[in-house]
Amino acid sequence: MYVGVDEAGKGPVLGPMVAAAVRADPDDLPPDVDDSKRVAPDRREAIAATLRDRDDVAVAVAYVEPDEIDAPDTDMNTLTVRGQARAVRAVAAAGDRVVADAGDTSEARFARRLDDCITSLDRTDAVPGVAVEAAHGADEDDPLVGAASVVAKVARDASVAAIDAAYPAYGGVGSGYPSDPTTREFLRAYVADHGDVPDCARRSWSTCTDVLAAAEQSALDDF
Repeated sequence: MYVGVDEAGKGPVLGPMVAAAVRADPDDLPPDVDDSKRVAPDRREAIAATLRDRDDVAVAVAYVEPDEIDAPDTDMNTLTVRGQARAVRAVAAAGDRVVADAGDTSEARFARRLDDCITSLDRTDAVPGVAVEAAHGADEDDPLVGAASVVAKVARDASVAAIDAAYPAYGGVGSGYPSDPTTREFLRAYVADHGDVPDCARRSWSTCTDVLAAAEQSALDDF
């Protein structure tokens, strides 16, 4: 048996990064499973639901929340390893082959770090004896990694929908990405009302720093 693992939501300023792992025989996957970016949203949700409903497929999701992302002693590559490893440890068994979408410029380094995080005997949930490999573009080339990318994207979208519902007074939070005008307007309006970014925001992102600086400057100008 082997496990595919991928993540969604590295770049947004709002919400968690989400990693997902899928353990299955590739023949048991829906025939149109693919990299989540190449699958329509409705079909992504249908694929994710099918995977979760099947007894011969194991699915796990792990969340890396904004407070963990903002920690000063970490970086995005480490967070990606950590999130992917959490998801893999929830479904993998000794002897499994693990294929990951590489979250580092070096595929070998990412595979080595992921292997260490999955198999470390310092952890009570360690899974020894797995064989880990990583490749750029694995979400396009490997069906199980594609399946994991779909599950991660659906879970990430659900997190954004929950954030949106939590702030009904602001007319929507958008996609959560810094380039989204709706997201930026939500942050500007929230900071204007509360003097700080919301808990769902990654305050270490430059988007938040810029919004807070602009609000401070505006307050000085009005003084």
